Amino acid sequence: MISGFIYKYYIDPIRYGQPYTLVDTLTYALILIVSVYAVYRWLRRSGIAIDASFIAATLPYVVFGGLLRVVEDTGVIASPLRYLLITPLIFFVILLCAVVFLVAGRLLEKRGAVSRYSLVYGGGGAALCVLAGAVLVAFGLQETQIHIGVLAVILGMAAASTCAVRVFAVRGLKWGYASDPLYALLIFGHMLDASATSYGIDIHPLGYVEQHVVGGHLIDLTGTAFSMFLLKLAVIIPGIYILEAYRREGNLELWHLILLAMIVVGLAPGIRGMVRMVLYV
Repeated sequence: MISGFIYKYYIDPIRYGQPYTLVDTLTYALILIVSVYAVYRWLRRSGIAIDASFIAATLPYVVFGGLLRVVEDTGVIASPLRYLLITPLIFFVILLCAVVFLVAGRLLEKRGAVSRYSLVYGGGGAALCVLAGAVLVAFGLQETQIHIGVLAVILGMAAASTCAVRVFAVRGLKWGYASDPLYALLIFGHMLDASATSYGIDIHPLGYVEQHVVGGHLIDLTGTAFSMFLLKLAVIIPGIYILEAYRREGNLELWHLILLAMIVVGLAPGIRGMVRMVLYV
């Protein structure tokens, strides 16, 4: 019975690319919460400051995760290793890559070889992005296409909606703190995800589908994928309010890490969806 449950909700969805269910969604959310806390404790013990600079150096790994997920979508990896590039296993792959460069950067910083660990940490992530991007460009040129127009439209939708949400938060709700660049990045990540999803389902010729359970139900209920913008607003508006209240309590390191986690869950799938549609994968 237990093995059947595990196969039904965890193994088979990975093997066969099935949509998410409430069970695995809640499980992965719990794993994310536990992982964020574990990373927080490890970083504090290691003496690595969790601040805006740390978030900036970590962003390349978020982008890399989205790009690497598209590498799996293309089917260029035919071996069982491709399962490592599917949620949730890909999170551990990206985490391992990040930890390797983070530790290396920290060691080189202590030895005086570099002025700051983030040069190695962020640089490693950027190099991985270039590598994954090169694979995807080669695939697009040889196997499908690279539609720059799709890229422009989705980025334009994300930029416009980000500006609208920021104006609403800062001027409408009188949240001056919402002008913080990190909050802007949080908003953009989720607006990019909403833009890619709505474009892919309602406009793109291939007609993509929503795999996440909550988003899928909302789209079925409203009849349009543009309802994803409302879902995102229902998450990020109260999310920013709660985050700001938490920041005022003084634990800035944990605040930065929670904010980073919220950026990841919006930006990474947004990048994946956008790049898939650009490549017609």
